[in-house]
Amino acid sequence: MNILLAVDGSAYTKKMLAYLATHEELLGGTHTYTVLTVQAPLPPRARAALGKEVVDNYHAEEAEKILAPVCKFLGRHGVDAKRSVKVGTVGETIAKVADTGKFDLLVMGSHGHGAIATLVMGSVTTQVLAHSKVPLLIVR
Repeated sequence: MNILLAVDGSAYTKKMLAYLATHEELLGGTHTYTVLTVQAPLPPRARAALGKEVVDNYHAEEAEKILAPVCKFLGRHGVDAKRSVKVGTVGETIAKVADTGKFDLLVMGSHGHGAIATLVMGSVTTQVLAHSKVPLLIVR
């Protein structure tokens, strides 16, 4: 299987990785993995004031803080994962990468907000479900 792991560096990412580590059928050398993190774009005025190079460096540094420990964890389990960094609306971008990358499974942790919080704040998981056709494994 070609598996996409959507990560944000939170405790929910750690729960998702722990779940994968206890399920050999999901974490093993027979699958290919891509670890994706999506950075929210900076406001337009901030981008204009800082310049493209500074903004790109900022996104790269923030992404590395998230991806490095995840890839290290996967490496300890014999998995050599590709890294992917995108900038955009988080839920929609994850869904787009999952669909266009021909992934068989998308795995992500969920913050598990209730229905009221989802109505008020929105939910990355809800956005992914609404925009992607790839099967989604949500770990809470």
